[in-house]
Amino acid sequence: MNTEQELHCEECAHTEERKSHHSDKVKSNLTARLNRIEGQIRGIKGMIEKDVYCDDVLNQIAAVQSALNAVGKMLLEGHMKSCVVERIQEGDQEVIDELMKTVAKLMK
Repeated sequence: MNTEQELHCEECAHTEERKSHHSDKVKSNLTARLNRIEGQIRGIKGMIEKDVYCDDVLNQIAAVQSALNAVGKMLLEGHMKSCVVERIQEGDQEVIDELMKTVAKLMK
């Protein structure tokens, strides 16, 4: 199964409490990535506590930022290819403004 198919939201609700319903495989993938990131963060904390050389700590921070960006890209791709497309097809143009705000936050 390719990334596009894996990331596709199975259903995107458009009620006041919107939810994405990702497949179990996608949830498992995202959870595994976030668990690794969580471990990296704990590692950075330990490095600081042990007075590890600053450049080494900064390199680990860069790795965590890259890993978080990858998770964000995966979620954004799935959201755009499913939820956003679906809402546009339903005539909901507000989703574009919502998406632009989200992309702006991700690009900071």
